[in-house]
Amino acid sequence: MQERNTRESRIVLVVEDDPLLRMHAVDLVEEAGFEPVEAADATEALEILEARPDIRIVFSDIDMPRGMDGMRLAAMIRDRWPPIKVILTSGYFRRSDIRLPTESVFIPKPYVDKDVVAAMRRFARRV
Repeated sequence: MQERNTRESRIVLVVEDDPLLRMHAVDLVEEAGFEPVEAADATEALEILEARPDIRIVFSDIDMPRGMDGMRLAAMIRDRWPPIKVILTSGYFRRSDIRLPTESVFIPKPYVDKDVVAAMRRFARRV
């Protein structure tokens, strides 16, 4: 069981609508030793979360199309999948502008890769 939990804690759902930024985030996740899963928006992310019970970390942009932003996604994750940790990012909001669900962290864009990696590693240890 311990080996399964360790593997699961290394799976990160990257939610980013900008294809170039998503590609960068996926590369960052892989280079840090995590397994990335990609979603282009919050709606797609929810579909993936419903099908993938092994995801334990979500790294999401706040500003996204199709009616659901990253803040609403984070709140839904907290309600439906409490063990999942959330890393939110945005170039338009400041930390003081948002209310984060528990077990979440905000990293402003442009983010420093090492800050995102540190947050993923911290969350992976908590599983």
